Amino acid sequence: MKQRPFQQVDVFTDTAFLGNPLAVVLDGTGLSDAQMQSFAAWTQLSETTFVLPPTEEGAKAGADYRVRIFTPAAELPFAGHPTLGTAHAWLSAGGQARHDGQLIQECGVGLVTLQKQGPYWSFAAPPLQRQQPAPALLAEVLAALGLHANDVIAAQDLHNGPHWLGLLIDSVELLLALDPDQAALKRLNTKVGVAAKREHRPNALIRRANREARAFATTASSSASGSASNIAHDPTDLEVRAFAAPVGVTEDPVTGSLNASLAQWLMAEGHLPTQYSARQGTALGRAGEVFLSQDTNGQVWVGGHVVACIQGSVTL
Repeated sequence: MKQRPFQQVDVFTDTAFLGNPLAVVLDGTGLSDAQMQSFAAWTQLSETTFVLPPTEEGAKAGADYRVRIFTPAAELPFAGHPTLGTAHAWLSAGGQARHDGQLIQECGVGLVTLQKQGPYWSFAAPPLQRQQPAPALLAEVLAALGLHANDVIAAQDLHNGPHWLGLLIDSVELLLALDPDQAALKRLNTKVGVAAKREHRPNALIRRANREARAFATTASSSASGSASNIAHDPTDLEVRAFAAPVGVTEDPVTGSLNASLAQWLMAEGHLPTQYSARQGTALGRAGEVFLSQDTNGQVWVGGHVVACIQGSVTL
């Protein structure tokens, strides 16, 4: 065991403690898989990352560093908030990118490009595989969520490393009021991302304000970052919740991989424009914000702010 540099950062927020925390061990050399998994289980954060030198193949392809990503229960090939959070921690600890304004991360899905976009970094969403979900599984998931088929605008099986069942439903109010059967979702071995578009038309905001305020009051703590009025008038375009019982996370505060796959799907199907922002974490008293955009080459970028909260060392 030795002292290893360590940071805990908050991702997808510019205000500490309102995003999704991430533990980053900045020197993971010499640690076994079991040691990494054990520490990730101990932190009890949705993800913990370990920074390593690139593999020989990765270095030849331009990787600046390699990262391994663990939930409390399993290793992930890719995840969004660990990608942005690890990049922030690596740079703040003195990491030197090969190219200004660009980073190349090596991880389980291969190489992921990050680029500086104004005040924050964004990562290139990995290629998405998607298809219609199996009807029987969809029905069981809806039952576990307490949803009816007519609440769902669209559903899609999404795979960009992590695997999500994506649902677009017709009401932010309904989304915030969900209280899933976590045991059922774990039994189904299905991670579920549920989203609802936010209406910005003035009349729609007035009609929905009181209903969304009531839903928020029953699901979020009083320490949330905004009042019910703020929620009703939130400037973001999409509200998102992520339920990941199969990997030991009942609800993830803010999820980059899910938002990446949702953006690729919803933009392609015309449900959302090629630039929008998403809010996630409301039901947990958080205020995560994710910025999604598609460039002229069709590449979707997923960005957000990162704030450092804890810096020091860990004995591992």
